[in-house]
Amino acid sequence: MAWEQELEPVRPVKLVLERVSKSFRSKRGATPALAEVDLTVEEGEVVCLIGPSGCGKSTLLALIAGLEFPDTGRVLVDGVPVTSPGRDRGVMFQEHALFPWLDVLGNVLFGLRLKPGLDSAARREVAKYYLHMVGLLEFAHAHVHELSGGMKQRVALARSLAPNPRVLLMDEPFASLDALTREQLYADLQRIQQTRRRTVVFVTHDVREAVCLGDRVVVLSPNPGRVRQLFEIDLPRPRDPLSLEVARQANDVMAALRSFLEPARSATP
Repeated sequence: MAWEQELEPVRPVKLVLERVSKSFRSKRGATPALAEVDLTVEEGEVVCLIGPSGCGKSTLLALIAGLEFPDTGRVLVDGVPVTSPGRDRGVMFQEHALFPWLDVLGNVLFGLRLKPGLDSAARREVAKYYLHMVGLLEFAHAHVHELSGGMKQRVALARSLAPNPRVLLMDEPFASLDALTREQLYADLQRIQQTRRRTVVFVTHDVREAVCLGDRVVVLSPNPGRVRQLFEIDLPRPRDPLSLEVARQANDVMAALRSFLEPARSATP
């Protein structure tokens, strides 16, 4: 049986954030993280969020995931307000969070444990399909401690994709990897996106990474986080992060980041 026959069609979603604000409260009072953020992510689009520390990138991702809730405004998935976490939204973090007592296949199968409509054999076929997509099928029975950092993140990517979430939320998943491994994962993610297209929101601090992977790049300003500027990245895929075209658009994004960081520096005594 072909693995593809076990896979249900991808139905990408449209995400809408309407005037979303969020503060975190402590004994010292409220610290605003996001202020009146309006953002639409179209179906099947990859949107990369970039900005300095404190601009609310991860908070915005948590609101979409249903792990946090806005103080004001709404987060909508296909017109339905987000009120809790759900299987339609998968999250991939910077740390792989793999289970060391399970082998590679077992870790991917864990992501499928609550997936309805699949028996044990079908779950194994789906897990193998995604391990094949990330180039790790031959390591299906390897233990986590036997893998490199990049291989662990590939397993985490396969585990995130296997339940077929309609939207994938990625919080700096490649930040701790070396440059060569990151380039390999950029190619993997672009290839997977072309094959199994999903709506993706990707948080990063790396400007070239954002331009390489995103259909749009959203620049957030800090204290509190606001949408400062949006860049359409109209470049053919697959993209090479070291290409001249990516470098040119990355320079434009970097100029936008500097434009609101430099006044803050000049105001510092």
